[in-house]
Amino acid sequence: MSTDVPTATDAVVYPDSDGQPMADNTLQWDWMVKIVGELREMFSGQQVFVAGDLLWYPVEGDPKIRTAPDALVAFGRPPGYRGSYKQWEEDGVAPQVVFEVLSPNNTREEMREKLAWYERYGVQEYYLIDPYKNHILASVRGDDHLQTVYPIDGFRSPLLGIRFEENGELKLYAPDGREFRTREERVQEIQEELRKTAEAFEEQRQRAIEERNRADEAEAARELLKAKLRELGVNPDDVLKPAG
Repeated sequence: MSTDVPTATDAVVYPDSDGQPMADNTLQWDWMVKIVGELREMFSGQQVFVAGDLLWYPVEGDPKIRTAPDALVAFGRPPGYRGSYKQWEEDGVAPQVVFEVLSPNNTREEMREKLAWYERYGVQEYYLIDPYKNHILASVRGDDHLQTVYPIDGFRSPLLGIRFEENGELKLYAPDGREFRTREERVQEIQEELRKTAEAFEEQRQRAIEERNRADEAEAARELLKAKLRELGVNPDDVLKPAG
């Protein structure tokens, strides 16, 4: 007789993929990559794990309880490779911050269910970004519930330290004031910074060369003058003061 009840010897499988696409369009994808990339840069070298579209399993033994936030941040967990985020293998630490980026296919009911799921499994801050309306909904845990933050314009994340602006265009800023950029924009910024650094170095090098040339020319002129004075029978040391 067959049975669907697992035995003690059955291994529970936690798939690394749910078969769903990471993004439905380039706008959603750009926001996902921007958030994950900037957060990883912010927390580089720290005990903070940042990932995008990674399956999170909060309950050992039940692989059906899972979700894949567009971005998640787990403080106190080391960065590095994960096939999925199995909470019991992470000292029981739930991701404290999650981001979701809306796609045209998301429904209100779906997003309400996500909010309830994150509230139930310990998320401290939840940010729902609507890139089509340049709007963000923020929920921060208080009194054991995720509570809506209003107004969001100028709000600063208690855990991440990032600032949100909604003045006609949705923007996120790192704690150092730098605006979140796509990876392409960030590469361009870094290249521009490197270009300016190289130009400044070259200017300093040229000034040093010019100063050295002027010093060499002055010394050559001084030696020529000494030679002329000697031709006239004059001791240069009686006339010229030591250089410098």
